[in-house]
Amino acid sequence: MTRKIQVKDLSIGGGAPISVQSMCATHTRDIDATLAQIERLREKGADLVRVAVDNKTDVAALAEIRRQTRARLVVDLQENFPLAELVAPHVDKIRYNPGHLHHLDKQKPIAEKVKWLVSIAKAHGLALRVGVNCGSVAPEFLERHPGDHVRAIVESAVWHCDLLDSLHFTHYVVSLKDSDPDKVVLCNQAFAKRRPDVPIHLGVTEAGLLPDGVIKTRLAFEKLIPQGIGDTLRVSLTLTSEDKWQEILWGRRILQDIQAGKFISVPDFGKGLNIISCPSCSRVENGDFVKLAMDVRAMTAYAKEHQLTIAVMGCRVNGPGETDDADLGVWCGPTTVTLKRKSEEIGTFRYDEVLPVLKEKLDQICGKIKV
Repeated sequence: MTRKIQVKDLSIGGGAPISVQSMCATHTRDIDATLAQIERLREKGADLVRVAVDNKTDVAALAEIRRQTRARLVVDLQENFPLAELVAPHVDKIRYNPGHLHHLDKQKPIAEKVKWLVSIAKAHGLALRVGVNCGSVAPEFLERHPGDHVRAIVESAVWHCDLLDSLHFTHYVVSLKDSDPDKVVLCNQAFAKRRPDVPIHLGVTEAGLLPDGVIKTRLAFEKLIPQGIGDTLRVSLTLTSEDKWQEILWGRRILQDIQAGKFISVPDFGKGLNIISCPSCSRVENGDFVKLAMDVRAMTAYAKEHQLTIAVMGCRVNGPGETDDADLGVWCGPTTVTLKRKSEEIGTFRYDEVLPVLKEKLDQICGKIKV
């Protein structure tokens, strides 16, 4: 059994009920919209609500949001970890991504940066989440384990746990996420064997649109949760801001079904075309991202028998890295999208220009592959 930690008045791990969380898709600086979404998620049963902070304008907004809500708030800093000291008074938990710590203050060792984050968490009584993502694994671990992405993810997570422990800080959870549910299972099983004491946040990142996003998530959760792996979770779906509450609905439903012994059977799922798209969040710079993801799914349906992956990413944080492994990928900016084939950039196009180019490239790929 994992140890129990506290996020405000919420217990995670140690046999506590599995908590369900979501992330706001509104811009944090839009205080009214963000507050409305936080309360909507809380009404639907969200135990934790995550918001993103990219700059000091967001920090100022977060301070006001904290004043007006009793929700348990988690802040996602991604590559903006230096803002931790400013946001700490206004949240209950901080999530940092080990793969983004090297972007800023490059002269400082990673261990020194983590030590600083721990000092802030201790000073404010906050929990931490070490969030390792498949598309942004720290380069040093990719170099140590070439060709073994799963091991790189696990070793990165274990290294950070050992570091946190050496700093006499155990008030943390870990997430090991991939867009492939099979890899999510492998990562979390391997980590749980190495560190059975550490509470785990479960999720399939970039699970995508309904219904496939729920199916991918269930495939992972239904294998892990019955094994006692998983203390808190998120169903990461590509949804409009108005529909964000469905992440909570599906999280609760999956837990209820697992408890009741109801499991899905989709023997052919995962064969053929795979569309991955990141969950809509406050970093999305153009709301048309969700519509584009839907249009890509509809347009590419003719290639459904081909074993290909197409990725649609909504922002600059996840876009560049997490499209590198896709046969075709687009990552979306404020007015344009960048089209890629694996790690190679094909070009930059307006939202209303990219689909024909994507289809042309898809036709070329399909012509070379026998179904």
